[in-house]
Amino acid sequence: MKLLQFYVDDLIKRAITEDINYIDSTTDLLIDEDDISEAYFVSKADGVLAGIDVAMRVFTLLDDTIEMNIHFKDGDAIKKGDVIAEFKGHTCAMLKAERTALNLLQHMSGIASYTNKCVKAVEGTDASIADTRKTLPGLRPLQKYSVVAGGGRNHRYNLTDAAMLKDNHIDAYGGITQAVTALRKKAGHMLQIEVEVRNFDELNEALAVKADVIMLDNMSHDVMKEAIDIIDGKAEIEVSGNVTRENIAKLTDLGVDYISSGALTHSAPIMDISLKNLHRI
Repeated sequence: MKLLQFYVDDLIKRAITEDINYIDSTTDLLIDEDDISEAYFVSKADGVLAGIDVAMRVFTLLDDTIEMNIHFKDGDAIKKGDVIAEFKGHTCAMLKAERTALNLLQHMSGIASYTNKCVKAVEGTDASIADTRKTLPGLRPLQKYSVVAGGGRNHRYNLTDAAMLKDNHIDAYGGITQAVTALRKKAGHMLQIEVEVRNFDELNEALAVKADVIMLDNMSHDVMKEAIDIIDGKAEIEVSGNVTRENIAKLTDLGVDYISSGALTHSAPIMDISLKNLHRI
């Protein structure tokens, strides 16, 4: 997965503008604009790196002469104490970029690290760990990119990617059969249809109308096992609903295709990374 440079640049410019609306009252009044410094990013925890190029872009947007030596790439496992990147450039630019760069790098690496723990919890099964649309407005590309860096997969990126009939869609339209039939008449032949089911009646209806994917949402373990036996390979299976790193291992015996978790993006803690040794040379 590749992040579009214009998106990254626009995001960083908005963040910098939010942080400095006129001057940096500390840096601009203390540091000579010609001063040059060296510094490095160091990890203070074990995890999976994501967002190093995004973080370094914060510095290059403020100082296009900065020299960088990046030791790890996105998706790499890093250990506490690892020096992630070293750089030399204008001191003022480094001081102004530091917080924004770290905010992005810590958040993205936190998502990648949390996702990787979930992926490892289902190793040895055929299940893929997928994200959801529970992302922060404006940050979806970064967050979904970070999930992939951690070894997970992206669910639909937005509402255009696939037709997903949730309970409210079904209730609003009047039933699964009616909704899927109407969608197939109106949608292009490439559009996949997923149906969320709440009980066995809805499950059998979704199977009868040949839904491409069936989501078992917020069901007990025993009910899901019975539902999967009924599906018996007639549709791909996704399970969802309050899935976290702490309970995901309990789903490994089900034999499902996808386990989706909003926690990958909305509950992942940051990864502790610091900028150190900023000194003039």
